[in-house]
Amino acid sequence: MAVRNGFYSEVSIGITANTFLLLFHVLWFFLKHRPRPTDLAIGHLALIHLVMLITVGVIATDIFESQELWDNITCKAVIYLHQVMRGLSLGTTCLLSVLQAITLSPRSSCVAKFKHTSSQHNMCGFLFLWVFNLSISVHFFISTVATKNRTSNSLMFVTQSCSLWPQSYLPRYTFSMIAIFRDVSLIGLMAVSSGYMVTLLCRHKRQSQHLHSTNLSPGASPEHRATRTILLLMSVFVFLYLMDCIVHSFSGMWWKNDPVHLCLQMLVGNGYAVISPFVLISSEKRISKFFKSIWEESKCLIVHQ
Repeated sequence: MAVRNGFYSEVSIGITANTFLLLFHVLWFFLKHRPRPTDLAIGHLALIHLVMLITVGVIATDIFESQELWDNITCKAVIYLHQVMRGLSLGTTCLLSVLQAITLSPRSSCVAKFKHTSSQHNMCGFLFLWVFNLSISVHFFISTVATKNRTSNSLMFVTQSCSLWPQSYLPRYTFSMIAIFRDVSLIGLMAVSSGYMVTLLCRHKRQSQHLHSTNLSPGASPEHRATRTILLLMSVFVFLYLMDCIVHSFSGMWWKNDPVHLCLQMLVGNGYAVISPFVLISSEKRISKFFKSIWEESKCLIVHQ
């Protein structure tokens, strides 16, 4: 009961935070405000995490209590969608890190030429991420089946109603190696782009202190806030990713017998989807100003009416 309540609390908080973050970016776009290069990536990330948390919440309902109405199509769709969203979360976080690096790069930098074409590259990047993750997760759609009993030793039980057929050696290890290559490549690219940004911000800070050493503001500069956001987001992601890998390495045993251990694994695996919107919201001053302006405009309309 404690694990179940903790899990549902985590999912509820994550859904609320990601909905708020997504709502802000949708309203900001439709009210004709000028978006930043990273706004589309942040909104996309919030949407992915929202769908992922809703999906994992549906999966959890079938872990604790069997859903008799689940058939093969339902099992395949739910498990497949969750795996696709996990891959898109990693890819979008990497794309966000790269976009921030391009935005902060000086004019003399070799990546500065991508600043004016970032929106086109955004759409190409999103399309590639969707096609790639839909493709490498297709084995979950093929191997997931609905099971009404748990007597077969040849199946890996994912939930009360859904199981995975064991795959032969070649496709199993092929998809595993592709997924490992994807994760290592994207995390490496995030580390490089984040290190590049931190270097730029530290250099800019030293130059600002040299030029304005007698006139420093006591508050944190935008460069400081950006540096903290980048480092915090990267640290949270890497830490939770490593924890998820450690827990997942034992999941083959846990999935067969103990739903509590599976929920603990999902608690860790979905931690980034819950924490990341709070990191992004806390570093975004536009959110409070934007909703405050909407509140003031609505009060003015009420007064005039």
